[in-house]
Amino acid sequence: MRLTRTKTRRAGLAAAAAALVSFSLAAQADDPPAVPLTGGKLLLTGGVSEIEGAAGGGLTPWAVIGGYGTARQLGANVHGTYIHTQDYALGSWGLTVGIANRVELSLARQSFDTRDAGAQLGLGEGFRFNQNIFGMKVRLIGDAVLDQDTWMPQIAAGVQFKHNEEGDIVKAIGAASNSGTDFYLSATKLLLAQSLLLNGTLRFTKANQFGLLGFGGDKSNAYHPEFESSVAYLLSKNVAIGGEYRMKPNNLSFAREQDAYDAFVAWAPNKHVSLTAAYVALGDIATIRNQRGLYVSLQAGF
Repeated sequence: MRLTRTKTRRAGLAAAAAALVSFSLAAQADDPPAVPLTGGKLLLTGGVSEIEGAAGGGLTPWAVIGGYGTARQLGANVHGTYIHTQDYALGSWGLTVGIANRVELSLARQSFDTRDAGAQLGLGEGFRFNQNIFGMKVRLIGDAVLDQDTWMPQIAAGVQFKHNEEGDIVKAIGAASNSGTDFYLSATKLLLAQSLLLNGTLRFTKANQFGLLGFGGDKSNAYHPEFESSVAYLLSKNVAIGGEYRMKPNNLSFAREQDAYDAFVAWAPNKHVSLTAAYVALGDIATIRNQRGLYVSLQAGF
């Protein structure tokens, strides 16, 4: 009798355990699939880090949001960029964060090394202009990846707050201020079937040489609309080539400023790292003519 009751009790416990497991599995089946925190975008569709910190090409921002996060994810990148011309060098490093593929926040610090030209300019050999940049970009409409059945591009608006730490010097050469704000509107169209990306950016700025020589000047202290463009072609899933063009204002009498352009190749072996190399032409800088050279940028993130 006692043995029978023990068997009955064990059978009841086993049935209860089986029911609990069955209920748990059914509940899990009804739950929505878990969404990873990041990494949902296609390779290279977040762009690389532009010299002012925004996601895009090397010289100009695109409408894409930095990182590989989609609408329910986060993304972030750190970057280091170095440009070396005949007479100058520019280093830039910073952080970019993308939130829900909608908002991008960026920080960048630039150091412009005058090298031997510093002595010619009366600043001293190796004098450096340092600039800090805080950027924000918001995707307004469109989705560069998903909108393949329409000609509507992804459009984003951005702002870049810039502060040059060498205020006395940039004012001495004619700049109106050592701080300024750039406003821009970017449109990016990705044609996946053609492996082609097209971008156009309209920037309103007072910046002299990206702000490295201050903002505004004796010739003009007004905002100027300047056009920027990029084209990129995907050779394979992780290699892209292309070129960029960026117009710049000409506010200072002592030295003319010319537009910039580059030709680049970008390689991303995975979603965590990318390397960009380019030939870049920056035009005349502070009376020193035809500054051209090598651009290299390393980006890491998720």
